[in-house]
Amino acid sequence: MSIGTFIYTLLNGDLVGTDEFGNRYYRGKGRKLNGRERRWVVYKGDVEASKVPPEWHAWLHHTVESPLTEEAAAARAWQKDHLPNVTGTAHAYRPAGHDYMGGERKRATGDYEAWTPE
Repeated sequence: MSIGTFIYTLLNGDLVGTDEFGNRYYRGKGRKLNGRERRWVVYKGDVEASKVPPEWHAWLHHTVESPLTEEAAAARAWQKDHLPNVTGTAHAYRPAGHDYMGGERKRATGDYEAWTPE
């Protein structure tokens, strides 16, 4: 966390809660922004928006007035565990033919005809 964010949070924030990733959620102590209280998250570790669980996302975006209960936030049997967004990292998907994958791909099968202007 930057020193500016730390000082702002220390002076202006009331801790509302934390999530399973260790992220901490705050609300502003006084002044409202466009008639709404200011809400923000201080991430633990990498700043990655996809690490905000749905129940806290709803609270941050003023969809609900208070964070959802632990019972409401409990994962259903059909839900998968969280996976971080790996776009732009070494773990991102790169199809055959991508420069990082050798830059070569199989030739087209002939079912494509390029457009040429008349």
